[in-house]
Amino acid sequence: MTTDNSDFTPSELRKLRSLKDPHGIQKFLDEMPYHLEDTAWSPRKVLAGETAHCLEGAIFGAAALRVNGYPPLLLDFEAEHDTDHVIAIFRQDGCWGAVAKSNYTGCRWREPVYRSLRELALSYFNSYFNLRRERTLRRYSRPVNLKRFDRQHWMTTDQPIWFIVYHLFDIKHYPLLTKAQEKRLHRVDERLFQAECLGKAFKTRD
Repeated sequence: MTTDNSDFTPSELRKLRSLKDPHGIQKFLDEMPYHLEDTAWSPRKVLAGETAHCLEGAIFGAAALRVNGYPPLLLDFEAEHDTDHVIAIFRQDGCWGAVAKSNYTGCRWREPVYRSLRELALSYFNSYFNLRRERTLRRYSRPVNLKRFDRQHWMTTDQPIWFIVYHLFDIKHYPLLTKAQEKRLHRVDERLFQAECLGKAFKTRD
């Protein structure tokens, strides 16, 4: 085991351990409704509320991976004219995979078949676009091990965990495309757009 999980209650640990492996964690995230609030819940709050958005889902995924014997690693994606995306990453047999929560179909799970983090990041490129149908993914970060935040009780605090977000803003990111490649990009077609929006959650108007 790679961690100290003492902040979780015995019942919380039983639930997280019942997920067993990265794919079990992904299935649990997929079953949660996606919410659109501007929140930064800890994994404990996500577990209690059984809902999450991209950031919270990734951090929950990292905590669940940790409980099941993996380092709690995040990878951050930066985009142009779009929101950033965060995923929890894990390694099996020398290759990278990912657990993720997203409002878009293709920005979630990745099988552990990618030989580098750049390969993994590029696997999200084609399905990462904005509502103007522009492909927007541009950069990926170095991995972040969330154990650096253990003193702030990131897994179980009742307070928002924006400190993780601020750290993601500050760390080094690596470009995926050249400027020439960016200029040659095409918008996604209608079929891909509709497929990626399958099951998308929308904000309701009051």
